[in-house]
Amino acid sequence: MRTLDGGAGGGQLVRTALAVSAVTGEAFEMLAVRGARDNPGLRPQHVAAIETVATIANATTEGVTVGATRFAFDPGEVTGGTHEVAIGTAGSITLVFDSVLPIALRLDTPLSVAVTGGTDVKWSPPFDYLTTVKLPVLQSFGLQATATLDRRGFYPAGGGAAELALEPSHIEPISIDERGPLASLAVHSVAADPLREASVAERQADAAVDALDETAAVRVASTATYADALSKGSVVLVVAEYESSRAGFSALGEPGVPAETIADRAVQRFREFESTTAAVDEHLGDQLVPLLGLVGGSVRIPALTTHVETAIDLLAAFDLPVTAEEAEDGCTVVTSPGAGYGTTP
Repeated sequence: MRTLDGGAGGGQLVRTALAVSAVTGEAFEMLAVRGARDNPGLRPQHVAAIETVATIANATTEGVTVGATRFAFDPGEVTGGTHEVAIGTAGSITLVFDSVLPIALRLDTPLSVAVTGGTDVKWSPPFDYLTTVKLPVLQSFGLQATATLDRRGFYPAGGGAAELALEPSHIEPISIDERGPLASLAVHSVAADPLREASVAERQADAAVDALDETAAVRVASTATYADALSKGSVVLVVAEYESSRAGFSALGEPGVPAETIADRAVQRFREFESTTAAVDEHLGDQLVPLLGLVGGSVRIPALTTHVETAIDLLAAFDLPVTAEEAEDGCTVVTSPGAGYGTTP
């Protein structure tokens, strides 16, 4: 059983360890879970992720309770089937899906995971980022996955519902070294129904389009929709499609903050990315690291973040070498030879 230090990062280390363990079959114990956080230990969304992966991987677990700072995970044989998970809070559904996605490499039969919780919440990319950025990129390398939204869930009530469906997949080495020219831009704006009277969704979309039109060399498409949700909330996402990649930039609505300001935040994040030569955005860069360790490849990311550094250290503990080298232009190139888990037999 491998011993992992969970004190250098947050829930990302928990999710990465679960995914890698399920794929490699290597057991681990994690100590000092989220030790550097103000509220250390496992939170409900982390417990949900552990229990979900444990069921799929027929794993034996120890110490998996909310607040625990140490837990153990010993995987068995991965199986498909249908599973339902309730986070019980507005904890991120998409981050639970992060723990499950790499398991497609080990599946022999289809897998479906339905989760209730938060779909568009702080500290994680919104649900539409998953469906319009992350999954399309991974599908281009062989991942067979779809995500379906049943209900929006904003903070603090949550109550969102979504489903991830996976097929057995052979993922080729993920090589995204250049993004190429910008091909299209799209703005996706969503708000809870109680915000319809204030036209929040339309105002977010219009403000983002107006700001992008000032500098964009391509036409900007947009959608503005309302959703039935237990809590008021809104989200705006700018999706940039390039010749060889995709990237997404989002902002969540906040009480007392004008919709136009929220839109400007998302647009500003896009502009900051455009000023670099990175091939993927920061969020996708972070989330691709575990798959790089498993299947190999090379990805140019905007910068070497703490998430990337701690993920690389954790993968090394599983004997999955990943390196990060700063390029002359300030970007970082993350590379791994892989361990053969994505190779077609």
